[in-house]
Amino acid sequence: MCLGVPGKITQIADNYVATVDVNGNQMDISIRLTPEVQLGEYVLVHAGFAMEIIDAAIAAETISYMEEMGWYDR
Repeated sequence: MCLGVPGKITQIADNYVATVDVNGNQMDISIRLTPEVQLGEYVLVHAGFAMEIIDAAIAAETISYMEEMGWYDR
């Protein structure tokens, strides 16, 4: 089983690289699997890759569950 976390695209660079915000942490990821992603959209991040684009409401719900489990600070 693998776990993906929601991240918001904050910057898109060349060569299929984007910066995402995951719970206040900024990281660069590959968007090679989701090249159509746009600035401000949410993606499911796993192992440094955006696996799929997700709806903002789904991202918020997932973050809420992760906070409840103690994985994220509130």
